[in-house]
This record gives sequence, structure tokens and C-alpha cells, in this order.
Amino acid sequence: MRKIGFIGVGIMGRSMVRNLMKAGFELHIYARKKEKVEDVIREGALFYETIGDCVKSCDAVITIVGYPEDVEEVYFDAGNILDSAEKGAYLIDMTTTSPMLAEKIYEQGTEKGFHVLDAPVTGGDTGAREGTLSILVGGRREDHEACMPLFEAMGTNINFQGGPGSGQHCKMANQIMIAGTLSGVCEALTYAKAKGLDLPTVLKSVSTGAAGSRQLDLFGPKILEGDFAPGFFLKHFIKDMKIALTEANMSGLSLEVLSQALANYEELEAEGYGSLGTQTLIKHYEENSGER
Repeated sequence: MRKIGFIGVGIMGRSMVRNLMKAGFELHIYARKKEKVEDVIREGALFYETIGDCVKSCDAVITIVGYPEDVEEVYFDAGNILDSAEKGAYLIDMTTTSPMLAEKIYEQGTEKGFHVLDAPVTGGDTGAREGTLSILVGGRREDHEACMPLFEAMGTNINFQGGPGSGQHCKMANQIMIAGTLSGVCEALTYAKAKGLDLPTVLKSVSTGAAGSRQLDLFGPKILEGDFAPGFFLKHFIKDMKIALTEANMSGLSLEVLSQALANYEELEAEGYGSLGTQTLIKHYEENSGER
């Protein structure tokens, strides 16, 4: 496995492309706007004007795009992946998307002679840059094992979750945890500020105890600095939470914390914050405490 097609060279994808090239893979990339990927082209990635041209003759094709409709487009539109990739290629969707869509890609891809995996990631832009992503894999175990050299170039915590769609279901569980944890971080900081505490001291005090979390470590300092740059877009987190709630409803589950977190984030998106990072949630609490 040497030639890798890569569709979706954004915040996450750019670093993943770089790490794959560092590991010795030949990267063939497609992006809607070439000027946005000139940096990785200069570093050795081969650019194509169409998805069909990009994926031809590739041993594996990786996709990490924005929304389920983007996944539908790159796989199913005429002349795109399922029409153009080399039979027997490994098709790996690393987008966080609907488990039902992952199953659809698997079924139709398998019928056409492809090896199909859903492998969403977690770890944000930092994990992508450092090659320490967690990769959640669904599909056939033998296909997962065949793709381990690819996964190991991008991540360090790589786990097979089960059949088609299982990687996406695990990612939904991850996003549900983040929604609750980050909401708790923002509520706690709002409370501490209202009580006149020194927030850097609060962070130092609680980060190594039972309240410690990855969300606190990553976003606590950014919130205190007023840094809302996206490591992961707020609007994409809303997409993930909606998928999780849809799947929960299909199983008869009532996820009240997730529902409230989604409502809070949707308010922020309506105010124009969709392209900022998930830590922007603190603005919801500032608004409701009269700080803005």
C-alpha cells in the first residue's frame, strides 16, 4: 500500500496528509480550492482537479470532509470515488458522519469490490498535527489490520470497534462525553468568576484532581485567554450532536445533557459563532450571567 488518495485537506486533513508523507506514502489530494492547499503541494502532495482523477490507481482513499452531504457527494456522485477508484482499493471515511451513511458506503462499496472502513478520529487539530489521533474503526477486522500502517502514521490510539458503522457509533459516544464535559468546564469557570476567584489558580488547583479532563486541559487556558480559534469548528460539533441525538432517539434513549448542550450551541451559531471553536460555549454562559 503506497499510493493514497486524500479528499478533504482542511484543518485536520492537512496535518494528516503531512504525517502520511512523513511515513513514506505517496499522497494524491483533491481540494475544491487549490490555493488553500499550496503548502502541502509544495511539500510533495500531488494535486488533482477532480475527485475521479485523484483516486484513480490509488491503493487506498481517505476522506475527511465536513458534513454527511459532503460524504454523499464524494462517494456517490457520478465520476467520484465509487465510480473511479481502483477495484480492490481500501476506502476509509474518517469524517464524523451518520452510522447509517457509513453502512450505506460499506454495502455499495463492497458490492463494487472495495474494502470499506469507517474510521472517524478524535484528538482535534493538535492530535492531527502531532500524529496522536485516536482512530475508531468500523468494518471488517481484516481490512482494519491491512490499514494499520496508514492509521499508525496518523494516530497512536487505534481500536477496532466492530462491523460497519461501529466506528461512527463510538465517535457519537465520544461527542456525547465532550458535550457534557465542556459544558461542565464552562459552567464551573462562570461560577468561579462570579465568586471572585482567580481563574488561573482555579485551573491549577482542579486540573490534577477528580475534576481534571482533557477538555479542561485543552480549553481552560484558551477560554481564560479569550482564544476562540477553531481546533474543531463549533458548527461541526453541532452536526455531530444532531447525529448523536437522532441515533439516540432511534434506540429510545433520552439524552438530556446532550439535548441541552446542543440547544446552547445552536444559540451561539445563530449569533454568528459557527466558525469559531467549541470553547466558544463560554459565551453562552457569559451572556446569561450578564457579562456581555
